[in-house]
Amino acid sequence: MVEKELRDLIESIRIRGCEGQTIEVKAARQGCPERLYDTISAFSNQNSGGIFVFGLEEKNGFAKVGVYDAQDLERKVMEYCDQMTPIVRPQFTEVDEDGLTFVSAEIPPVDIAERPCFKTAKGRLHGSYIRIGDGDKPMTEYEVYSYEAFRKKYQDDIRPAERVSFQSLDMSKVKTYLERKTCARPNLAGMSEAQQYELTGITRDGKITMAALLLFGLYPQAFYPQLSIIATCVPAEQMGVLDAEGNRFSDTKRIEGTLPDMLEGALTFVRANMRTATRIDKETGERIDIPQYPMDAAREAILNALVHRDYSLHTEGMPIQLVMYSNRIEITNPGGLYGRLTLDQLGNAQPDTRNPVLVTVMETLGETENRYSGIPTIRFAMKNRNLPEPVFADRRSEFVVTLYNGEHGAAGSVGDEDVKQANVQDEKGLLKFCRTPRSRSEIIAYLNIASGQYALRRYLDPLVACGAIRMTLPDKPRSSKQRYVAVEE
Repeated sequence: MVEKELRDLIESIRIRGCEGQTIEVKAARQGCPERLYDTISAFSNQNSGGIFVFGLEEKNGFAKVGVYDAQDLERKVMEYCDQMTPIVRPQFTEVDEDGLTFVSAEIPPVDIAERPCFKTAKGRLHGSYIRIGDGDKPMTEYEVYSYEAFRKKYQDDIRPAERVSFQSLDMSKVKTYLERKTCARPNLAGMSEAQQYELTGITRDGKITMAALLLFGLYPQAFYPQLSIIATCVPAEQMGVLDAEGNRFSDTKRIEGTLPDMLEGALTFVRANMRTATRIDKETGERIDIPQYPMDAAREAILNALVHRDYSLHTEGMPIQLVMYSNRIEITNPGGLYGRLTLDQLGNAQPDTRNPVLVTVMETLGETENRYSGIPTIRFAMKNRNLPEPVFADRRSEFVVTLYNGEHGAAGSVGDEDVKQANVQDEKGLLKFCRTPRSRSEIIAYLNIASGQYALRRYLDPLVACGAIRMTLPDKPRSSKQRYVAVEE
């Protein structure tokens, strides 16, 4: 940083009146501030690093107060940095203005292979910090572990699955997998069965691995109940909002089984809980179903969550969360982005792989290509349907994929262009029934389907979405006085 950049930064801080993710302000008017090591650690542990600005007093509206002694301040900051593991090397800049001296100390990011950076005397577990907004928070035990797992190349997908024996596996699936694995590998085919198990990730030191249990287990959740998917359908854009019948969820399910079983179960849940409009081709008369979400995108998002989630001891009690809101799907898996990959590189760079054995077995079974095409597939599928860009978020210890359906609070089902063209098939004669304004309870009784919420979602909502039926109170879609009436042509 040159002097002009420091002056500009000082003015920017004073105008905004706040610090930030990469900026920490200290007065240092009467001496070097104490406890700098937590911020040094936090800055070092984020990819952007961070900057200390000394000479502004936050409590006084970031007034310019200057530092007590630039040379001594820099020496003491260096002493703080020398107390870190690995040692941090800051870069200082000084600027004089109106008889006051201001100092900046740029803290560079530590290479991810050396993270977390921590205060040596407190140890890695208690001396590591992470930056959250303009504050420094102690790293959780899992956050510390996640860096160590990358640094030491732990393979939690082939850690021993406790209490699991071959009697817990579907040996016909194991046999099929080995046949596929050995058919083009004569050296592997010539080995003993025990050697094949070890070299293909089914066992490790003679014990059944997590990968084997998750892919070939008769019932993996008997040993790890939370290695499952909790799927929920929420009748609003946020959790906690009740529908007209007082329900928090219109559908909820725990999806269990092997990874392929859970993938199929999650897709079945999505299909059952999303709306489907129908467009009739004017030239051929052919019926074209238009699902609320492109299933290619949903499949890749769920598959990525299953194969790239963290399977360590720290997260075995955390299920994958699949939540369908009225305007979006959110899929959350334990474990943030792994290794050096950053959000802006998703789909554009070859990532480090958290579970290499698991991914390889899934490739052999034909469940995934293992060609890093998942993110591009999601993006293309959403774009091809004129839906909003998928949103990827790397939060503390978790990764979230959000797919929006193009609706914002309205009971819609597909993108705008598709809604305009939709000619939804009236399978239950609702248009005729709703010539007289009807309440939800009347419509549910008329449809005579056990699940009232499913009945509304399946038969009423698509007609509302395409404009065939209108709400009498469109500004209050969940009102108890809401009525639905067919739109006369």
